[in-house]
Amino acid sequence: MNILDKIIAHKKQEVAEKSSLIPVKLLEKSIFFQSEVVSMKSYVADPDRTGIIAEFKRKSPSKGVINASAKVEATSIGYMQAGASALSILTDQQFFGGNNEDLIQARKFNFCPILRKDFIIEEYQIIEAKSIGADCILLIAAALAPKRLEELANFAKSLGLEVLMEVHDADELQASLNDALDLVGVNNRSLKTFEVSVDTSFDLVNNIPDQFVKISESGLSKPETLVELKKAGYSGFLIGENFMKSSRPHQAAYNFMKAYHKALLAEGYIQEK
Repeated sequence: MNILDKIIAHKKQEVAEKSSLIPVKLLEKSIFFQSEVVSMKSYVADPDRTGIIAEFKRKSPSKGVINASAKVEATSIGYMQAGASALSILTDQQFFGGNNEDLIQARKFNFCPILRKDFIIEEYQIIEAKSIGADCILLIAAALAPKRLEELANFAKSLGLEVLMEVHDADELQASLNDALDLVGVNNRSLKTFEVSVDTSFDLVNNIPDQFVKISESGLSKPETLVELKKAGYSGFLIGENFMKSSRPHQAAYNFMKAYHKALLAEGYIQEK
């Protein structure tokens, strides 16, 4: 079994346990359930914003512990003050050290789009995402049959949530595109080998129809890389580890975004106000 198979096998067990303990009717009573969604598609595509989706994650299967001491309140507020367009919050506990409370905390302190980053395989998790204050969910093409992915995307839309589909290669992209998606992300890190190559984003950008907001994910450590990706057609950039490996993730995000702004100015993408 590769790491993705292990995660999905564990997730099936986890969802079965959770849904037996916390019924849907209880999730629907959450104060967040009737809240209007903040559009990640709009925020990320807004040319006056950075397009950066700043991620909060404590650990990963490939890197182990990245930052065990960071606090979600200070980090998420700091990310947004630094200029992030949106937040991504890991809620998987077993493999990434996150939990639903992290997203609830981020929601309480920030008015911005929040992506629930998890391995979604069941409708229950989408209802749960809405109940904890998420605006957008992640669906991973490598983890779902195309028909199932479309069913889950349509279900998310019925709750008012937006959908980011993540792909790793041209085959996944071709097989899984559907009209219920809002954003399409290319993960530069293989979920099977965990090797990273930004070339993946450059190779796939023209295969993604323009109706979807295009996101490049993982392995983005240089502002200059974002400028090149923006030139290629990407509006959004999901960055987590590069910020989280710092003892002060929000400061790392601020420094990165300042350098990105300078790089955009140098290329004539933006004008100094």
